[in-house]
Amino acid sequence: MRELLPPTVHQLAGVEFAARYRPSQDSERVGGDFYDVFPAASHDGESLVVLGDVCGKGIEAALLAGKIRTTMRALLPVAGNHRRLLGLLNTALLNAHNARFATLALASVAREGACVRLRLTCGGHPAPIIIRTGGTAEEAPTCGTLIGALPEIKSTTADVALAPGEVWVLYTDGITEARGGPFADEEFGEQRLFEALAECAGMPAEAVAERVLMLADQWVKHGRHDDMAVLAIAAPTGQHLVAVGGHGRGRYTA
Repeated sequence: MRELLPPTVHQLAGVEFAARYRPSQDSERVGGDFYDVFPAASHDGESLVVLGDVCGKGIEAALLAGKIRTTMRALLPVAGNHRRLLGLLNTALLNAHNARFATLALASVAREGACVRLRLTCGGHPAPIIIRTGGTAEEAPTCGTLIGALPEIKSTTADVALAPGEVWVLYTDGITEARGGPFADEEFGEQRLFEALAECAGMPAEAVAERVLMLADQWVKHGRHDDMAVLAIAAPTGQHLVAVGGHGRGRYTA
């Protein structure tokens, strides 16, 4: 069970990481949503970030999520090639005995001076959202097909640079599809998420991840919901640069 629990993420190689997770059942500790951060093999290499969502809920979905995380670790030697990595993972899921599929978002992350550069690839997953310092939130230009559903997959990779103070947010559809609100039957929705994230401009990764899950929790209250996961990656700014080894200090507008 310990191996299935979401890992603790932290500052790594001059980049801020933060994550929050809530399973669909309050009595459970794991579910089908998952994330992981694999540190770079060298000082100037790229760390690999993965966030995904397995079809289904409960312990069966959690077991497959654990298998995917284990497979990803085994595939780290090819992590620099997102298309190949997703292709190998797709084959592994197709050859498995279960019929479940998954959505996945990948990011190769490296510090470049005061900025953070990311290579982003999605496989059937909602596109990550970038919070710019000017108070805007925009989708990263990447998309792709589900993992474990078809013999061949298609995907596009986007290159994104985060200036100091900017944050990249991965999330699962348990956030946007959370039903609640005044009448307990309305989805939280993408627009509400974009507007909320635009208001997070200038916040560190930890605060952004906490706010997203807090808003989703408040929206559903005690109602039923899917697994929810969010992971934030930030280029530190000001005093945060020193703490992580730095030097010196669709679009919605807040």
